[in-house]
Amino acid sequence: MGRGGQPKDRENGPERKCLATGEVRPTSELIRFVVGPDNTIVPDIAGKLPGRGIYVSATRDALNTAVARKVFARGAKAQVTVPDGLVDEVERQLVQRVVHLISLARKAGGAIAGYEKVKTWLDREEARVLIQASDGSGRGKSKLSTPHRGVYIGWLTADELGLAFGRQTVIHGALGTGGLTQRVVEEAHRLKGMRLGKDEDTPHREGKEAL
Repeated sequence: MGRGGQPKDRENGPERKCLATGEVRPTSELIRFVVGPDNTIVPDIAGKLPGRGIYVSATRDALNTAVARKVFARGAKAQVTVPDGLVDEVERQLVQRVVHLISLARKAGGAIAGYEKVKTWLDREEARVLIQASDGSGRGKSKLSTPHRGVYIGWLTADELGLAFGRQTVIHGALGTGGLTQRVVEEAHRLKGMRLGKDEDTPHREGKEAL
């Protein structure tokens, strides 16, 4: 049985053990690694590469621990090479994945950017997710609130959101229901662990519900 008495692989998806912390968590909260042809550890952000999977919690602390304690060799049951900057590379790939998914959602009509457009979606209750740049003005961001029972993503920069929306920079964005929204939320949750840590949260504002 999984958490809350739910069968494993049902409510939260498949579960695996984090080799750094020993915790059993849904794979959506872990980073999968495989051993490449040259015995180098490779991040498998999408979880599709062939080979035996090595799982570590999607937090910077857990990944740093995995590198320091050489758990990748233990997981692979072989001598492996851990490239320099592996943890930063995981974060870079997660950012790239989240940006790509938001871009796909935008092209499908499921994501919009700009204060007025986002406000309109929120007023009409068409938005499920409010996205705001981490380096945007706190005063400007405080004028918008997360939709009721919705999700807040606030750890992408204005430049990164700009890439997602095809602009130079973006401060305010929103995702509707359906489509790619759930995938964006899941990948953004992993990125949050890399940028804010396991037990930290986005800066709280009244009316905000963080991931």
